Amino acid sequence: MPLQAGIVGLPNVGKSTLFNAITAAKAEAANYPFCTIDPNVGVVEVPDNRLQGLANIVKPQRLVPTTFEFVDIAGLVRGASKGEGLGNQFLSHIREVDAIIQVVRCFVDEDITHVSGKIDPADDINTINLELIFADMASLEKRIERTAKAARGDKKQEPELELQKRVLATLEKGEFALKAARDEEEEKLIKTYQLLTAKPVLYCCNVAENEITKTDENPFVQKVREIAAKEKAETVVISAKVESEISQLDGDEKTMFLEELGLKESGLDRLIHSAYHLLGLGTFLTAGEKEVRAWTFQRGWKAPRCAAVIHTDFEKLFIRAEIASYDDVIKAGSLNAAKEAGKLRVEGKEYVMQDGDVCNFRIGGG
Repeated sequence: MPLQAGIVGLPNVGKSTLFNAITAAKAEAANYPFCTIDPNVGVVEVPDNRLQGLANIVKPQRLVPTTFEFVDIAGLVRGASKGEGLGNQFLSHIREVDAIIQVVRCFVDEDITHVSGKIDPADDINTINLELIFADMASLEKRIERTAKAARGDKKQEPELELQKRVLATLEKGEFALKAARDEEEEKLIKTYQLLTAKPVLYCCNVAENEITKTDENPFVQKVREIAAKEKAETVVISAKVESEISQLDGDEKTMFLEELGLKESGLDRLIHSAYHLLGLGTFLTAGEKEVRAWTFQRGWKAPRCAAVIHTDFEKLFIRAEIASYDDVIKAGSLNAAKEAGKLRVEGKEYVMQDGDVCNFRIGGG
């Protein structure tokens, strides 16, 4: 299943405008016939200029970018954890995503009322975070009951019960679940509890159209950046209104529009790259006459696990990988030239894949 980031936010912060821009810029459906997408899911291509760079050399029949999914999480209002608004629907959707993108209003517009009557990013973030914390507390209390019951007949359950109680105490102090972890093993265990506050967070600052190139002057943006720095979270600045306009343009029109605004890439592209980084993802590439294609992998994965991204059987049938870096292929001018220059390496099962690796997996019969 493709990785997903859930988009949350209070009413009138620009969440719906941003998500509509995402769905308007959706990936080419013809390349992904296996996808049946729900109305609240937007599938977008991950921008990667390396695909065209390889295509200029290989001359394939088609280019296939890797994709990323954004989920529009409906119903978040104060009291969502207690069922206010579409609370239960909100909780069920957000538990399934890999990361949370919190859209924060960082613009003033008297024609668009704010749910709390004032523009205060810190208060907005606190409102959303508290709903996540309250939902986690309710979920963890039920888990503790089950673990305590199991621990009465199995003393080996006691260390985990102690950890769960410590996580609950951390949540009760208004802090996120992972703050309770004392080491990497405990962090991994906490992540298995499917807690909302254990998911990585990216704050998306939505600014006015005329402020998109002046973000350092926006006090609201600065406040969000301060909060993100304390939480070790990511931040990206966009203008949902600008993204809505960009989503209607193609090719040269889009490039010209961005140049007029003084931007090198769209906010959506920055959002995708930031979400990718947040989740620790990388991209490896395959290049042949039929297609040049990008594939997503988790940084730290070894070659056989990455081969399974192409086909699940490839992991157990893996023999070796023939790999050259993208830069070496481009510098050599072709895959064969890279091989002749000694830049094509033969790697075994213990090789840790790197972003930008151009790969050819050798698979045995099974």
